[in-house]
Amino acid sequence: MCFVFVCGEDETVLSRQPAPGACPYCRGMVQAMDVESRWTFCFLPLYWKTKRKLYCTVCTRRLVVQ
Repeated sequence: MCFVFVCGEDETVLSRQPAPGACPYCRGMVQAMDVESRWTFCFLPLYWKTKRKLYCTVCTRRLVVQ
């Protein structure tokens, strides 16, 4: 008997736009991305949420707003 647990998380980029400010590490341009994350179980969506993530375009680090 074999039990296969099929679940996963998919992320889709909805939009990108330049954000004000500069990267504290390399002084590069910051980009804001709206990302929709979706958790699925056996191809049925259980949970989805839209988040805004900030990234540096030069050093590709994810930035956190405090």
